[in-house]
Amino acid sequence: MNMKKISLTIAAALLALTALSYGQAGTDVKTAADDTGKATKKAAVKTGHVTKKAAVKTGDATKTAAKDTGKATEKAADKTGDATKTAAKDTGHGVKKGAKAVGHGVKKGADKTADEVK
Repeated sequence: MNMKKISLTIAAALLALTALSYGQAGTDVKTAADDTGKATKKAAVKTGHVTKKAAVKTGDATKTAAKDTGKATEKAADKTGDATKTAAKDTGHGVKKGAKAVGHGVKKGADKTADEVK
């Protein structure tokens, strides 16, 4: 009988030790999950900050590019305006010369006609 008691005591001790081991393993798993959650949150916050910085930099670059494009467009418009003005002037001078030449030709023709009619 004594052997039965010892066997039962050993079995109970082993059972208690097993339960304790599983309990500890559960605590370790919970701790690991908590640590993972904290690390994930920290990484998400850092990612958010980096994303925000990148968005701000992109916005600044876009603003600068828009400003530069506006200046370049304004310069191009000025040059186009100047070229148009010059072309209009040149056209005006050409038309004036052509009209003068036509006028002289018409006058000569009229004079010749008048001479021939006399």
